[in-house]
Amino acid sequence: MATSSNKLRSSFSFPNLFLSCLNFTLFILASASFAPIILIKTPPTSLGWALLISSAISLFTSFLGFYARLAHFCFVTHMSFLLASLASQALCLLALFLKEKSSLSMLASTRDPREAKLLVRLECGILMAMFLLQVVVLVMTCVVHSCWVREYESLEGEREAMAKKRSRKMAEIHEESMINVGKINEGKAKELEEKMKIKYGGQWVKNDVES
Repeated sequence: MATSSNKLRSSFSFPNLFLSCLNFTLFILASASFAPIILIKTPPTSLGWALLISSAISLFTSFLGFYARLAHFCFVTHMSFLLASLASQALCLLALFLKEKSSLSMLASTRDPREAKLLVRLECGILMAMFLLQVVVLVMTCVVHSCWVREYESLEGEREAMAKKRSRKMAEIHEESMINVGKINEGKAKELEEKMKIKYGGQWVKNDVES
């Protein structure tokens, strides 16, 4: 069974390594996404805080991705944070792309309008990269998890088959031992009977003749 476990781990070594690289890239992008919002205005406005919260969710999601690969963290929890991060990024992208002028006014930047617009577009680019990267992470995580579940079920099936085979073998050994004990007891009984016949048989014959 150790060989099967090693085979199971080695078969998913490359996908896990690939997912770790994706989560590391996501961690870097999420960390970098804080800078444009902070540079636009400090302290940020309500829209700025919304963008920062979206980046924080992505940052935490990338951390969960690392932890999930190392400790087989709860798949549902990781997926929930991934979906929440994707939803928040989609809303932020829609706000920055479709309503760029109103977003600039809501961010209330004290910088030069060109610098503020450049920072907003830089934030849009980072959010877009994060969104696409998290879609890939979502798909890869689902694929790896489904493959892992199938392999694990196969491994559990092998374990159950070996356990049943072991139990049958133990039952056969117990049955054989019981048969051997019965034969030994039967042999001892016959041996005792022969001894009794040898010891008391002559006396029984003598008593019969006298009577």
